Amino acid sequence: MRLIIMGPPGAGKGTQAKFIAEHFKIPAISTGDIFRANVSQGTELGLEAKRYMDAGDYVPDEVTNLMVRNRIDEPDAANGFLLDGYPRTLAQVEELDGMIRFTGHRLDAVVVLTVDQDEIVGRLLQRAQVEGRADDTEDVIRRRQEVYLEQTEPLIAVYRSRGLVVEVDGMGEVAEVTQRIFAALDIIPES
Repeated sequence: MRLIIMGPPGAGKGTQAKFIAEHFKIPAISTGDIFRANVSQGTELGLEAKRYMDAGDYVPDEVTNLMVRNRIDEPDAANGFLLDGYPRTLAQVEELDGMIRFTGHRLDAVVVLTVDQDEIVGRLLQRAQVEGRADDTEDVIRRRQEVYLEQTEPLIAVYRSRGLVVEVDGMGEVAEVTQRIFAALDIIPES
């Protein structure tokens, strides 16, 4: 099973990714985790990414693409993977298409968690209080939601045109959302 999970910040992607990966016995691959692993291991790509991250800039597509390619080439991803945080641009969609095509497989589905924006703002404000994130103000959180919509909507449209989008209501208890995801994915044929 080769999947992507998408949804706005605070939708529960990371939480759900763990359950999905465990269910399908595939690795949940987060670009944030890939960046941190490469930086901590001092890889050439990690050192390059760190330069951008330290400056507060986005890591360029070329670096991100290579890190993702290297990660999905690892043995634990041979039978599939779940990507969280990639692709983020139309160029990355094309790059991922090439990576998957090269292996002779295809993408099975793109799970899009849909959530009420006000609910997400409330969740993230509560998380900010609990974790002491002083920079997570309501204005900042709402801006992140806007950026997500601006940057991600074109990607969702591409995957929707390919018949890969599976929209799942991300509202409610974690276990309820997980069951909705599994029910939605069971209608996707295995590759």
